[in-house]
Amino acid sequence: MFKGFIMKYFNKKTLLIGACVLVIVLLFSTFFIGKDEVENQEEKKPVEEPSAVPTSYMIEGVPVLKQESPLNAGCETYACTMLLQSLGIDMDEFEFAENYLVEKTVFGYEDDWYGPDMDSAYAGEIEWGYGVNSPAMAKFMNKMLKDKGSKMTATALKGVELDTLCEDYIANNIPVMVWATTNMQEPYVKRYWSVNYVDEEVSDAKIGDTEQWLQNEHCLVLIGYDEKNYYFADSVAGEVSVFEKETSRDKYQKLEMQAIVVK
Repeated sequence: MFKGFIMKYFNKKTLLIGACVLVIVLLFSTFFIGKDEVENQEEKKPVEEPSAVPTSYMIEGVPVLKQESPLNAGCETYACTMLLQSLGIDMDEFEFAENYLVEKTVFGYEDDWYGPDMDSAYAGEIEWGYGVNSPAMAKFMNKMLKDKGSKMTATALKGVELDTLCEDYIANNIPVMVWATTNMQEPYVKRYWSVNYVDEEVSDAKIGDTEQWLQNEHCLVLIGYDEKNYYFADSVAGEVSVFEKETSRDKYQKLEMQAIVVK
Protein backbone atom coordinates (compact mmCIF):
# COMPACT_ATOMS: atom_id res chain seq x y z
CA MET A 1 0.00 0.00 0.00
CA PHE A 2 2.77 2.41 0.98
CA LYS A 3 4.66 1.48 -2.19
CA GLY A 4 1.55 2.27 -4.28
CA PHE A 5 1.16 5.62 -2.57
CA ILE A 6 4.78 6.52 -3.33
CA MET A 7 4.42 5.55 -6.97
CA LYS A 8 1.18 7.47 -7.27
CA TYR A 9 2.75 10.52 -5.64
CA PHE A 10 5.81 10.55 -7.86
CA ASN A 11 3.72 9.96 -10.96
CA LYS A 12 1.65 13.04 -10.16
CA LYS A 13 4.75 15.07 -9.36
CA THR A 14 6.45 13.93 -12.53
CA LEU A 15 3.39 14.84 -14.57
CA LEU A 16 3.25 18.27 -12.91
CA ILE A 17 6.95 18.97 -13.55
CA GLY A 18 6.59 17.78 -17.11
CA ALA A 19 3.61 20.03 -17.66
CA CYS A 20 5.53 23.02 -16.26
CA VAL A 21 8.52 22.32 -18.46
CA LEU A 22 6.23 22.05 -21.48
CA VAL A 23 4.60 25.40 -20.71
CA ILE A 24 8.01 27.07 -20.31
CA VAL A 25 9.23 25.60 -23.58
CA LEU A 26 6.09 26.80 -25.36
CA LEU A 27 6.46 30.30 -23.90
CA PHE A 28 10.11 30.58 -24.96
CA SER A 29 9.32 29.19 -28.40
CA THR A 30 6.51 31.71 -28.87
CA PHE A 31 8.77 34.58 -27.77
CA PHE A 32 11.68 33.74 -30.03
CA ILE A 33 9.51 32.80 -33.00
CA GLY A 34 7.54 36.02 -32.58
CA LYS A 35 10.76 37.99 -32.30
CA ASP A 36 12.11 36.37 -35.46
CA GLU A 37 8.88 37.16 -37.30
CA VAL A 38 9.06 40.80 -36.21
CA GLU A 39 12.71 41.04 -37.27
CA ASN A 40 11.88 39.40 -40.59
CA GLN A 41 9.01 41.86 -41.12
CA GLU A 42 11.33 44.78 -40.31
CA GLU A 43 13.90 43.43 -42.74
CA LYS A 44 11.24 43.19 -45.45
CA LYS A 45 10.08 46.80 -45.01
CA PRO A 46 10.88 48.77 -48.17
CA VAL A 47 13.63 51.35 -47.75
CA GLU A 48 12.31 54.85 -48.46
CA GLU A 49 14.49 56.56 -51.04
CA PRO A 50 15.07 60.32 -50.65
CA SER A 51 13.15 62.44 -53.14
CA ALA A 52 15.29 62.88 -56.24
CA VAL A 53 16.28 66.39 -57.31
CA PRO A 54 15.51 66.87 -61.02
CA THR A 55 18.57 67.19 -63.28
CA SER A 56 17.08 70.34 -64.81
CA TYR A 57 14.44 72.85 -63.75
CA MET A 58 13.20 76.25 -64.88
CA ILE A 59 10.98 78.60 -62.85
CA GLU A 60 8.30 80.16 -65.00
CA GLY A 61 6.76 83.59 -64.53
CA VAL A 62 9.77 85.61 -63.34
CA PRO A 63 9.68 88.96 -65.19
CA VAL A 64 12.90 90.18 -66.81
CA LEU A 65 13.39 93.95 -66.62
CA LYS A 66 15.94 95.94 -68.60
CA GLN A 67 18.28 98.06 -66.48
CA GLU A 68 17.95 101.63 -67.75
CA SER A 69 18.40 105.31 -66.82
CA PRO A 70 17.93 106.82 -64.28
CA LEU A 71 18.70 103.61 -62.35
CA ASN A 72 21.83 102.84 -64.34
CA ALA A 73 23.74 101.28 -61.46
CA GLY A 74 20.75 99.63 -59.83
CA CYS A 75 21.23 95.95 -60.62
CA GLU A 76 20.40 94.96 -57.03
CA THR A 77 17.19 97.01 -57.19
CA TYR A 78 16.22 95.42 -60.51
CA ALA A 79 16.96 91.92 -59.21
CA CYS A 80 14.90 92.64 -56.10
CA THR A 81 12.02 93.92 -58.24
CA MET A 82 12.04 90.90 -60.58
CA LEU A 83 12.09 88.55 -57.60
CA LEU A 84 9.35 90.28 -55.61
CA GLN A 85 7.08 90.79 -58.62
CA SER A 86 7.34 87.07 -59.38
CA LEU A 87 6.09 86.41 -55.83
CA GLY A 88 3.06 88.63 -56.33
CA ILE A 89 4.27 91.83 -54.63
CA ASP A 90 2.80 94.95 -56.27
CA MET A 91 5.86 97.21 -56.66
CA ASP A 92 8.39 98.47 -59.19
CA GLU A 93 12.07 99.43 -59.23
CA PHE A 94 11.37 103.16 -58.84
CA GLU A 95 9.24 102.69 -55.72
CA PHE A 96 11.95 100.56 -54.15
CA ALA A 97 14.81 102.91 -55.06
CA GLU A 98 12.98 106.02 -53.87
CA ASN A 99 11.51 104.67 -50.63
CA TYR A 100 13.59 101.75 -49.39
CA LEU A 101 17.13 101.80 -50.79
CA VAL A 102 19.47 103.54 -48.32
CA GLU A 103 22.21 105.38 -50.23
CA LYS A 104 25.40 106.75 -48.66
CA THR A 105 27.82 108.98 -50.56
CA VAL A 106 31.28 107.83 -51.57
CA PHE A 107 33.69 110.76 -51.79
CA GLY A 108 37.38 111.54 -51.82
CA TYR A 109 40.42 112.43 -53.85
CA GLU A 110 43.30 110.33 -55.16
CA ASP A 111 43.87 107.59 -52.52
CA ASP A 112 41.87 109.22 -49.73
CA TRP A 113 38.25 108.03 -50.05
CA TYR A 114 35.32 107.58 -47.65
CA GLY A 115 32.03 105.76 -47.90
CA PRO A 116 29.69 103.21 -46.32
CA ASP A 117 30.17 99.57 -45.48
CA MET A 118 28.42 97.84 -48.39
CA ASP A 119 26.77 95.31 -46.06
CA SER A 120 25.04 98.33 -44.51
CA ALA A 121 23.99 100.61 -47.39
CA TYR A 122 24.20 101.30 -51.11
CA ALA A 123 27.56 102.93 -51.85
CA GLY A 124 27.01 106.08 -53.91
CA GLU A 125 23.90 107.07 -55.82
CA ILE A 126 21.92 104.59 -57.86
CA GLU A 127 22.39 106.61 -61.07
CA TRP A 128 26.16 106.12 -61.04
CA GLY A 129 27.15 104.37 -57.80
CA TYR A 130 28.93 101.20 -56.80
CA GLY A 131 26.49 98.76 -55.24
CA VAL A 132 25.19 97.10 -52.10
CA ASN A 133 25.59 93.66 -50.52
CA SER A 134 23.02 91.09 -49.46
CA PRO A 135 22.64 91.92 -45.72
CA ALA A 136 21.55 95.50 -46.43
CA MET A 137 19.35 94.50 -49.38
CA ALA A 138 17.54 91.90 -47.31
CA LYS A 139 16.84 94.54 -44.65
CA PHE A 140 15.49 97.00 -47.25
CA MET A 141 13.35 94.28 -48.84
CA ASN A 142 11.90 93.26 -45.48
CA LYS A 143 10.83 96.83 -44.79
CA MET A 144 8.99 96.90 -48.12
CA LEU A 145 7.41 93.48 -47.52
CA LYS A 146 6.17 94.66 -44.13
CA ASP A 147 4.75 97.86 -45.62
CA LYS A 148 3.00 95.79 -48.30
CA GLY A 149 1.37 93.61 -45.63
CA SER A 150 3.24 90.51 -46.77
CA LYS A 151 4.12 87.69 -44.38
CA MET A 152 7.12 86.71 -46.49
CA THR A 153 10.66 87.34 -45.27
CA ALA A 154 13.86 88.09 -47.18
CA THR A 155 16.87 86.19 -45.83
CA ALA A 156 20.47 86.98 -46.73
CA LEU A 157 22.59 83.88 -47.34
CA LYS A 158 26.35 83.64 -47.52
CA GLY A 159 28.61 80.74 -48.41
CA VAL A 160 25.88 78.55 -49.94
CA GLU A 161 26.94 76.80 -53.15
CA LEU A 162 24.96 77.46 -56.33
CA ASP A 163 24.13 73.76 -56.66
CA THR A 164 22.74 73.80 -53.11
CA LEU A 165 20.60 76.85 -53.96
CA CYS A 166 19.26 74.92 -56.94
CA GLU A 167 18.46 71.84 -54.85
CA ASP A 168 16.90 73.72 -51.93
CA TYR A 169 15.10 76.53 -53.74
CA ILE A 170 15.07 76.50 -57.55
CA ALA A 171 13.86 72.87 -57.73
CA ASN A 172 11.09 73.94 -55.32
CA ASN A 173 10.07 76.86 -57.57
CA ILE A 174 11.68 79.55 -55.37
CA PRO A 175 13.87 82.07 -57.30
CA VAL A 176 17.02 83.39 -55.61
CA MET A 177 18.92 86.66 -55.93
CA VAL A 178 22.66 86.05 -56.36
CA TRP A 179 25.76 88.25 -56.67
CA ALA A 180 28.16 87.50 -59.52
CA THR A 181 29.49 89.66 -62.39
CA THR A 182 28.19 91.22 -65.59
CA ASN A 183 28.32 88.58 -68.32
CA MET A 184 30.44 86.53 -65.88
CA GLN A 185 33.44 88.74 -66.60
CA GLU A 186 36.45 88.68 -64.30
CA PRO A 187 36.05 91.08 -61.33
CA TYR A 188 38.87 93.28 -60.08
CA VAL A 189 39.24 95.89 -57.34
CA LYS A 190 38.36 99.31 -58.76
CA ARG A 191 38.03 101.40 -55.62
CA TYR A 192 38.98 101.32 -51.92
CA TRP A 193 37.59 103.58 -49.23
CA SER A 194 37.58 104.03 -45.47
CA VAL A 195 34.24 103.08 -43.90
CA ASN A 196 32.34 106.01 -42.37
CA TYR A 197 28.90 104.39 -42.04
CA VAL A 198 27.88 101.04 -40.51
CA ASP A 199 24.45 99.60 -39.75
CA GLU A 200 25.23 97.43 -36.72
CA GLU A 201 21.88 95.66 -37.12
CA VAL A 202 23.12 93.82 -40.21
CA SER A 203 26.90 94.22 -40.25
CA ASP A 204 29.94 93.48 -38.08
CA ALA A 205 32.04 96.14 -39.82
CA LYS A 206 33.62 99.00 -37.86
CA ILE A 207 34.14 102.66 -38.64
CA GLY A 208 37.57 103.00 -40.20
CA ASP A 209 37.56 99.56 -41.82
CA THR A 210 38.60 99.38 -45.47
CA GLU A 211 35.85 98.62 -48.00
CA GLN A 212 36.57 97.59 -51.58
CA TRP A 213 34.37 97.61 -54.67
CA LEU A 214 34.85 95.10 -57.48
CA GLN A 215 34.44 96.28 -61.07
CA ASN A 216 31.83 94.21 -62.97
CA GLU A 217 29.89 93.34 -59.80
CA HIS A 218 26.34 92.37 -60.77
CA CYS A 219 23.19 91.05 -59.12
CA LEU A 220 20.93 88.57 -60.95
CA VAL A 221 18.01 86.26 -60.20
CA LEU A 222 18.79 82.56 -60.44
CA ILE A 223 15.75 80.88 -62.02
CA GLY A 224 16.93 77.60 -63.53
CA TYR A 225 19.61 75.04 -64.22
CA ASP A 226 20.44 71.98 -66.27
CA GLU A 227 23.41 69.63 -66.37
CA LYS A 228 25.73 72.24 -67.93
CA ASN A 229 24.31 75.70 -67.26
CA TYR A 230 22.57 78.07 -64.85
CA TYR A 231 19.79 80.41 -66.01
CA PHE A 232 19.39 83.96 -64.70
CA ALA A 233 16.90 86.80 -65.04
CA ASP A 234 19.47 89.43 -66.03
CA SER A 235 18.68 93.16 -65.97
CA VAL A 236 21.81 94.13 -67.90
CA ALA A 237 20.87 91.85 -70.80
CA GLY A 238 17.16 92.51 -70.40
CA GLU A 239 16.52 88.81 -70.93
CA VAL A 240 17.25 85.38 -69.49
CA SER A 241 21.01 84.82 -69.60
CA VAL A 242 22.57 81.35 -69.73
CA PHE A 243 26.03 80.85 -68.25
CA GLU A 244 28.15 77.73 -67.94
CA LYS A 245 28.21 76.29 -64.43
CA GLU A 246 31.94 76.36 -63.70
CA THR A 247 32.27 79.99 -64.83
CA SER A 248 29.22 81.03 -62.82
CA ARG A 249 30.49 79.30 -59.68
CA ASP A 250 33.85 81.06 -60.01
CA LYS A 251 32.34 84.55 -60.28
CA TYR A 252 29.77 83.85 -57.55
CA GLN A 253 32.59 82.78 -55.21
CA LYS A 254 34.61 85.90 -56.01
CA LEU A 255 31.60 88.00 -54.93
CA GLU A 256 31.64 86.18 -51.55
CA MET A 257 28.84 83.73 -52.39
CA GLN A 258 26.05 86.16 -51.52
CA ALA A 259 22.36 85.41 -52.09
CA ILE A 260 18.87 86.38 -50.92
CA VAL A 261 15.84 84.10 -50.73
CA VAL A 262 12.30 85.28 -50.03
CA LYS A 263 9.70 82.87 -48.68
